[in-house]
Amino acid sequence: MKKELWNMLMDSAKADKSKAQLSLNLLSEHPAGIGDHSTQDFYNNAEEALRNLVDAVERIEMLDEINGTTTVEEDYL
Repeated sequence: MKKELWNMLMDSAKADKSKAQLSLNLLSEHPAGIGDHSTQDFYNNAEEALRNLVDAVERIEMLDEINGTTTVEEDYL
């Protein structure tokens, strides 16, 4: 895979990982900021954020496997 394509895909995966981490942090640390949503909305948002985090981490791992590298990532949360 060309370096430019690999870099773009890795940057995208890392950005998605950051968004998911932020969402999970907001949901767990600042739930009052979520507004007038039902408990079910809260659960759905948490599930979606977790799925997005898992997806991003798997993409990072796959890109590392393709490139023969290891990306050192900080804690997931």
